[in-house]
Amino acid sequence: MPTRKSFEHLRCSVANTAELIGDRWTTLILRDAFMGVRRFDDFQKDLGIARNVLTDRLAMLCDNEILLTRKYEDRPPRFEYLLTPKGKDLFDVIVAMWRWGDAWNPPADADLRILVHQECGSPTHGVVRCEHCNGDLDHRNTRLEPLLNVVAARQSAVP
Repeated sequence: MPTRKSFEHLRCSVANTAELIGDRWTTLILRDAFMGVRRFDDFQKDLGIARNVLTDRLAMLCDNEILLTRKYEDRPPRFEYLLTPKGKDLFDVIVAMWRWGDAWNPPADADLRILVHQECGSPTHGVVRCEHCNGDLDHRNTRLEPLLNVVAARQSAVP
């Protein structure tokens, strides 16, 4: 991957996450991993990604303990890629992107995939809820503390 400017100076969890998974190929590899793709050739075939790019992204995901490898064949040695607990915690991110994409940027000529809750068998979508009261969360009923410096400065300048 080309060297990019680090987001470390932003001191922000969103920036740190974007630095790891903000690349479009990385996001699609994660999507495929959640959909059951495990093997290099299957990722390559499904995504149409160049082999060298796929090699780089899989190595980065393994180096950052989002995926791990497990040998499934000795001759020649072949490995499958599995989500780690850290990787599985990205499920909410992928589901949120899926929900937004279905609503605002659906594929023009394809049927949408439907997320089905296995326990009840119903179609569903990701919902962001408060872990304390179970209320829905959105931009209107949440705030970030402390405020970003640029926002605090703007608010303090308003009479």
